[in-house]
Formats: sequence, C-alpha cells, structure tokens
Amino acid sequence: MAIAAEAKFHVLAVDDSVIDRKLIERLLETLPTKVNLGIDVTTVDSGSKALEFLGLHDERDEIEVNLVITDYCMPGMTGYDLLKKIKETSPLKDIPVVIMSSENVPSRISRCLEEGAEEFFLKPMQLSDVERLAPT
Repeated sequence: MAIAAEAKFHVLAVDDSVIDRKLIERLLETLPTKVNLGIDVTTVDSGSKALEFLGLHDERDEIEVNLVITDYCMPGMTGYDLLKKIKETSPLKDIPVVIMSSENVPSRISRCLEEGAEEFFLKPMQLSDVERLAPT
C-alpha cells in the first residue's frame, strides 16, 4: 500500500510592507499542523511583481499558485487592481484572492468582494483569519 505524499499548497503574499509579508508568512507556517497540508509561501512587494511571478508579463510557464493574499494599498498597482487582473486572466481566474487593508472602508470591502475576492481581512492579519482560509 502506497502512502500518499503530503499535499503542497502554494500561497503568493503581496504587500509593500516587509513586516506584513513576514507576518503572513509566519501565520501560514502555523497552519500545516492544523490542516495536514504542506504550505509554500512566496512573498513579493508589489502587484506588478505578483503578475510577473504568475507569468503574466513574460513567456515562461506560470507557476502553480493556490491562493493570493494581497494588501489593498500599495504604490503603483493596488490590491484591487491586482484582483481585477487575476480575475480577467483565463488561466488565473479561479485562484482565490484575499484582500487585506488597515482601513475599514465598507465601500472598498464591498467592491473587492463583488469583483471576486474570496475574503477581505483587516490588518494586521490574525491567526484566526488564516484558520478561516483553511477550507479555501
């Protein structure tokens, strides 16, 4: 009887703050023991680097990403713009996207959820937020 290899789950975390990127990474590291899932986390500091990583700016093969967690407020491209780009791109549109913001603006939250965001979290991200993502 063969034993199945541990499943791998790849999260792309996008935030212009190195502190918030590290926090997301640390919180996600606590999750595998709770959901029996190996998690790889890639962090980038901008929406354009996220699109590059996803393979939208060049001809290389796209990398399998199972979840994108992005800050809303970033210079250049907002998390909302990144969400729209992902949802408009055929091979990426099914990737769940979670938006985070330190500002609790109901119209912003509604707009992101209407555009296809899986969740909208207030910063700083909490362990309970990460645990809510486990079924995703």
